Amino acid sequence: MHKPTPFLWLDGNVGPAAKFYCSIFKKSRILQQNGLARNLQSATLRLNGQDLILFNGGPHYKLTPAFSLMVQCKTQKEIDYYWKKLTAGGEESRCGWLVDKFGLSWQIIPEILFEVLSDEDEEKSGRAMQAMLKLRKLDIAALRRAHAGK
Repeated sequence: MHKPTPFLWLDGNVGPAAKFYCSIFKKSRILQQNGLARNLQSATLRLNGQDLILFNGGPHYKLTPAFSLMVQCKTQKEIDYYWKKLTAGGEESRCGWLVDKFGLSWQIIPEILFEVLSDEDEEKSGRAMQAMLKLRKLDIAALRRAHAGK
């Protein structure tokens, strides 16, 4: 089976990015590196089972929020952990989105988000949506309260 692998164009910071991402995800490792140690051309990572290729393509293209990696979290503690680590040197956005210090966009999302937003009761799902739109880092308790109408 052919599995799609994200291939990310970076500008000269493949080595630091590879180390940064592997330091955040517990089950991760660098599978392969190409180029000189001071200036890697590419690195293939495995982050919690997901392969990712980082490529030093230079300044011609920039990463945008049009592409993001989503991390689904079971607990608020997990959300808080990934949010803190990935926003270090980066920038918070809205609705669980952030941009890390290398320009890669991430979505740090609680698993229950899809449940509360897809509720057939439009009032409940609408309240959850409005709560989400007001948040930067998503808060499971706040989403559940809004969904429940509390």
